[in-house]
This record gives sequence, C-alpha cells and structure tokens, in this order.
Amino acid sequence: MPPLKRKRDYARLIILLAGALPLILGTIFTVIDAHHTVHQQQVSAAKTLLSQAEKMSDSGWDMITSLRKYHYQPCNQIEDKLQLAGTLNAYFRAIGKLQDDRVACSSAYGLNPGSLKEMIRRDPPVTGRAWWSLSIAGTAGVPNRPAVIFVRQLPDGEGFWAVIDGQYLMDFMEAIGESRGYQLSMRFNDGAPISVGKVETVKNRFFDAQTYQTTSLRYPISVNIVAPGAELARAWRQVLFVFLPMAAIFSILLMILTANWLQRRISWRDEIRRAINGRQFTVHYQPVYNDQLQRCSGAEALMRWTLPNGTVIRPDIFISAAEAEGMIVPLTRHLMELIAEDVQDWEVEPGFHLAINVAAEHLQHPEFVSDMLQFVEKVKHQQFVITLELTERSLIKDGDAVARKLDALREVGIKVAIDDFGTGHCSLSYLMTFSLDYLKIDRGFINAIESLGGETPVLDAIINLSFKLRLQVLGEGVETPLQLLYLQQRGVVFIQGYYYAQPMSNSALKIWLKEKGPLPIHVEDHDASELHPS
Repeated sequence: MPPLKRKRDYARLIILLAGALPLILGTIFTVIDAHHTVHQQQVSAAKTLLSQAEKMSDSGWDMITSLRKYHYQPCNQIEDKLQLAGTLNAYFRAIGKLQDDRVACSSAYGLNPGSLKEMIRRDPPVTGRAWWSLSIAGTAGVPNRPAVIFVRQLPDGEGFWAVIDGQYLMDFMEAIGESRGYQLSMRFNDGAPISVGKVETVKNRFFDAQTYQTTSLRYPISVNIVAPGAELARAWRQVLFVFLPMAAIFSILLMILTANWLQRRISWRDEIRRAINGRQFTVHYQPVYNDQLQRCSGAEALMRWTLPNGTVIRPDIFISAAEAEGMIVPLTRHLMELIAEDVQDWEVEPGFHLAINVAAEHLQHPEFVSDMLQFVEKVKHQQFVITLELTERSLIKDGDAVARKLDALREVGIKVAIDDFGTGHCSLSYLMTFSLDYLKIDRGFINAIESLGGETPVLDAIINLSFKLRLQVLGEGVETPLQLLYLQQRGVVFIQGYYYAQPMSNSALKIWLKEKGPLPIHVEDHDASELHPS
C-alpha cells in the first residue's frame, strides 16, 4: 500500500475515532450521571423516611413520658385511662405498664396479659439502658404486621411501653418507593426489618441494583433503599435523551476539526515535498535603497509558492506549515538553491547585499553553518555581502551555541540582522551578547509616523539605540514619502518598502536593476501635500 494511501486510511480512522469519542465519553458520562441521579433520589427518600420515623419516635417517647404520671398507681385504677389514651393518639397499637419483665396492664390486652417476651414474640434486647426501642415482626395480638415498641424501665422495677403500628410506616414507604420500584427497609436498633417493595427477580442486562444505607442522627434507626437496575436504566435513558443531541453536535464538530488538523498535519508535509520536487517555488526579490549611496545596494530574497493551477499560497501559511511539519530546513535549502540559480547572470557591483530569512529551527540545526558556507561558495563569483535575517525568537533557545555559529559565519564575511526588531521576545541584553550588524525596524513602528515634526518615541529610541551599539538600521515597510523623509532625517541608511520597490521576480528584478537601480529616490510633486500636512 502506498505511504500516502496508508496515511489517508490512518487519517480516516482517526477522524472516526474522534467522532466516536464524544459519544463514548457521553455514554460513560450518562451512566455516571444516572447512578448519581438515582443516588440523590435515594438520599432524598431516605431523609424523608428518617424524618417520618423520627416524628413517630418522638410521639412514642412523648407517650412514654405522659404515662409516667401513672407511676405507683395500680393497673385497676388506670386501665380505662390507658384505653382512652391509646384510642385518642394516632399510630399507637397499644400502651401499657410493666412490672419487671411482665406486662402489668395494657390498653389493648387488659390486666396481666403476659410477659414482655410473649407480647413482642422475642427476647427483649440487652442494651444496658433504661430505655430502648425495637422494631418487631408482630405482637401477640397482631402477629402478622410489624410494629415498633418503645420501653422505659424505672429503677424500682416498674416501666412503661408503647407500641406503634408499623403499617403507618409501611404506607409511607410505599408512597415514596412504589413509583420507582424501590425495595425499602427500616430497622429500629437490631430489630426485625419493616419492609416494602419487591425484590428484583429479573436482572437488568446492563445495570445492577444500587443500594443505599443511612442512619438517623437522633435515634437508632437505619434505612436501606435498593433501587432496581430498571430504575437506573430509566434514569440513564432520560439523561441520554437530553445529552445525545449535544453529543452528536460535538461529534460532528470534533470530526471536522480533526479532519482539518489532519489535512494540515498529513498533507502539508507531502505537498511541500512535492512542490520542491516539482519546482513550484520561486524567489521574488525586494530591493533595498541605500540613502548614502543614493541607489539600490541590495535585495531581500522572498520565497513564493504557486500551484500548477495558478493558486498562490500565502507565505505566512506555507512557512508556518513548514515549521510545524519539520520541513523548514529542506525548504530553506531549496530557497538557497533557487537563489544560486537566479543570481548566476546578475549584473551587480561587488558588495551588493543579498538578504535571506533564516528560521529558528534551521539556525539550531547541526548543519546550519555548513549549509550557509555551501551557499556562499555557489555565489562567490558575484561577491555578494550575504545577510542572514533572524527573528528575535531565534536567539532565545541555545544562546551560546547560536552565538558560536553566528561568529563563525561573520568570520567569512556574512552579516547578521535582526528582523522585525521590537515585536518579539528579545531582551535588549541580546544586542550586547550576540554579534549583530543590522536591525530591521518592524513596519508597525514605521506606520506610526504621522508628520515630520512629530515624535514616535519607540521608533526614535530604537534608532538611537542602534547608533550607540554601532548597528546599521533598515526601515522596512516604507510606503509614503513622509515615512521616507522621517527616516532620512534621523540618519537611517537602508530603506525597504513599496514606496521604493515591490518584491519582483528574478527576470523583473534584472530589468529593474538596470533601469532604476542606479537612480536615487525622487519625491513626486503630487506627494507634497503629504509632506506638509496642514
């Protein structure tokens, strides 16, 4: 399989995976959210149940407190009062009085109905406390319906008890859990569970039942809530129904972004390589004016890319792509090959400046110095002054190694310029650290010129600093006579911009050099109004 086809197949796979990623993550998120939603519902249900159980417990203990007024009174004197109190108070199945471990009297069973054990149908709990509550499966009178008993035993052997019917709790539990299929269970101390709801018999294929347990902070009451897998599945479907459209949109957007990224990532490298082999790149040259010599004294080489169909790729696009794809070094080497071919028949005087832009990646490449020396050898018959234009960020990384490379090249006559000075991350200390020859002032500072008598503090500071450091200054992006005269008044020698000459092809440059290269710049008459604004 051809490498490009493999890359395209790989790209398709990445795009599909990118599209699937939001759906997969969304599915995971919805499952987690469904569990969280059901958990929160269980927490809410448990709080409600515990609140109701605590209220019933409050009623039970309030009843016990009210019964203490019958302390030391014989049962035959209080039997009617017990029956009346049991009838008038909600929740209560029976209330009564204890004598040691026997039920002395009861509102439901009369006098001496039997032992406490017989009434609650189990041994009383051993708590070590004078008061306790317990959920029971039933009582002697109502054996098949759960209840809760509250007991307060006094030091003299007497005590009081109250039994709350568990049906009240069961009705409340059913009202809470029936709609969601919960299995609810409540215990007082370690008593019998009071339960409602059916145990899930058919397991859900994807979701297991979710259990939540909690206890009261006021009484020894515990609640257990089991949400069936079907409830989790229902909650998941609800969340999925809301999330799915958003996930689909994110999926499409991510596929588009991934496709665009892969197109740049995979195809730019191949396109640049094919363009080099197909000689789609050419070099344009923008002349540089020397104000002292009053003529053109150099040119900057600028790479251009034109596709076979005539489409022109902007330099900022393909240079950024080349840097991102690791193709900037091959592209710069190709640029120097094209320049070497173009200049073979140039008719220029010795010392003509030829400027080449060098990327930071190439400057840090192990073969950078040898690449430059090979280029110098190819064009030595023209006796050019080769100028390397570096961006400020080129000096930040591996500063010592870069300084050694630049020193080695300057020893063979190559000049070094900082391009677009003032717009990058360069520290002023670098101007002292590195061996430099020129500063190219960024066009943004040139554009700030508004009048000959006005001031542009940053521009003036850069010019003055350059002179103090004995660096030549080149003003780029000069487009008006006002800008030209402003720079001339401040001693800037080298001028570059559309006002003097635009970038042009090799053939056009050779004609231009013969016709206009030796001529000085003349400010046209129609520019006079711009030089003297009212």
